[in-house]
Amino acid sequence: MSQLLVRKLLIDLSAPFPANWCGGDAFKSAFFNALSMSFPVGEQFFIDSVRTGFKSLPESEQAKFKTEVQGFVGQEATHRRIHALFNDHLETMGFPNVIAKRSAARVVKNANLNIRMHVGATAATEHFTAIFAEWILRHPEVFDGTEERLKTMWLWHSAEESEHRSTAFDIYKALGGNEEWRIRLFHIITVQFLSDVMWQTVRNLWHDRQLFKLSTWKSAYQLLLSKDGLFRGNVAHWREYKSPEFHPNQQDDRLSRDWLQHNQERFTVVGQSV
Repeated sequence: MSQLLVRKLLIDLSAPFPANWCGGDAFKSAFFNALSMSFPVGEQFFIDSVRTGFKSLPESEQAKFKTEVQGFVGQEATHRRIHALFNDHLETMGFPNVIAKRSAARVVKNANLNIRMHVGATAATEHFTAIFAEWILRHPEVFDGTEERLKTMWLWHSAEESEHRSTAFDIYKALGGNEEWRIRLFHIITVQFLSDVMWQTVRNLWHDRQLFKLSTWKSAYQLLLSKDGLFRGNVAHWREYKSPEFHPNQQDDRLSRDWLQHNQERFTVVGQSV
C-alpha cells in the first residue's frame, strides 16, 4: 500500500490574478480554469466514494487499506480547499461555474447506485487526472510566464494526483468490482469528463470575450491536439486502462517523486490523515 502524505502548500492565494493568468494565454487559462472549477465537487465525491467503499469492506480487508485511505482523503481534501480559494477569484471575475452545477446534479441523481459504481467512477476519473498530471509534470513549460504561486499549485496538485492514482482502483477491486463494469464506467466517465471540461472552457472563453479569436484556437490545438498534446499525446495511456492486466502502479511516477523530493520548501507535511 502507498504511504500518502498530507501536505500543506505554502502559497498565498489571497491576492487576485488576471483572467489570462497562464502566461497571458486565453485558451490555456480558460482550460485550466475549467479543470479547477470541477475539482471541489469532484474531489468531495472521490472522498465520499472511497471512504464509503472502504467502510463497506470486511474488517480484515480494511486493515490493509486504512493508512492509504486516510492519506487519500487528506490529499483530496487539501486539493478541494486550495482550488476553492482559486475558484473564488474566478467567481469574483464573473466566470459562471457550470461544471460544478452539472457535477453536483449528477452526484444527487446517482446517489442510490451501488457503492462499487461510485468507486469505479472515481477510479476511472483518477486515471484521467493521473495521466493529465504526468503530462503537466513532463511539460512544466505550459506555465511559462505564470506567477510562481499558481505554477506551484498546479505542479503540486499534479504530483499528488500521480501519487494516489491507485487508491480508488484497489478499493474497487477489493469490493469485488468486475472488469465489464470497470471498462463501461471508464467509457461513461470519458464522455462526461471531457464534455464537461470542454463546455466549461468554452463558457470561460465566451465570458472572457476570447472565444472567436484565431489565436485562441491555435493555442487550443497546440495544447490539446499537437503531437504530444494533452489529449493526442495521451491516447495510448487512455487505452491502457482498458486492458484486463492494467493496474495504475504500472504508470511511471518518477516525475511526481522527483517534484515532491526537490520542492520540499514549497510545502509542509501535516500528517497522513484528517
